[in-house]
Amino acid sequence: MDMSELPAAFDTAVDDALFWIGDNGEGLFDFLRAVLEGTYGAILWLLELVPFYGVAVLAGLLGWWLANRWFGLAVGLALAFCALMGLWTETMATLALVLAATVLALAVGIPIGIAAGFLRSLDRVLEPVLDLIQTLPPYIYLLPAIALMGFGPATALVATFVVAMPPAVRLTALGIRRTPREFLELGAASGLTPWQMFTKIRLPFALPSIMAGVNQSLMMAFGMVVIAGIVGSGGLGETIYGAVRTLDIATSINAAIAIVILTMVLDRLTQSAAAGRNGRPA
Repeated sequence: MDMSELPAAFDTAVDDALFWIGDNGEGLFDFLRAVLEGTYGAILWLLELVPFYGVAVLAGLLGWWLANRWFGLAVGLALAFCALMGLWTETMATLALVLAATVLALAVGIPIGIAAGFLRSLDRVLEPVLDLIQTLPPYIYLLPAIALMGFGPATALVATFVVAMPPAVRLTALGIRRTPREFLELGAASGLTPWQMFTKIRLPFALPSIMAGVNQSLMMAFGMVVIAGIVGSGGLGETIYGAVRTLDIATSINAAIAIVILTMVLDRLTQSAAAGRNGRPA
């Protein structure tokens, strides 16, 4: 075969494989789509169950408890500002998408990270895989998801899940590996079982690193918000995508401000939770 024909042959093989997977796994992907959209819909329903001022007050109280009263006040006012811009529904849809994808990423990534922290061989295998995931352009993950599940929130969730998972895996594994050896030796000398060693020694030492992974997973998920708007994810990403297509600069700026507000609020809340600064006075 002529070397110049290799790219075309590779592209054909990839397309054929994707079509084969789609045809033979149609039932599985329909089920997966239903589960993902159901999860997203349930979170969105809960967020929309409370009026915007109720969500703003609750978030403000949480910010006060985790950081201080001034941060709590800033959180409440910032979320209320999203409603004043007329983007509350889109803001909650984006928050639901980010929370759903992050929860899925943590549910998969943290157990894998724990296993990688114990097994160096697994960590060596995962390292190049995670490097590849974090190096490729994020929109690449939308293409196979579109082919297998079509347009909609499920496709956005899959792509966001893939992007958000690597930090949880890396930082969980790092936390497990960095348990001080003297504490492990003390636990062994005390007759702790492997499970007790994990829950009483390794996990408490790893918790700050795991919480940092939670924070980074959230930030990576927000990075996919605008890109996911291309596939009809709803929320602020789709608002920005539509505004760009119609050159509606004002709407795109408003949606961008709302995304920045959400990102900063969740970033500071998770950082404060990781630092354990509960109830600190102003």
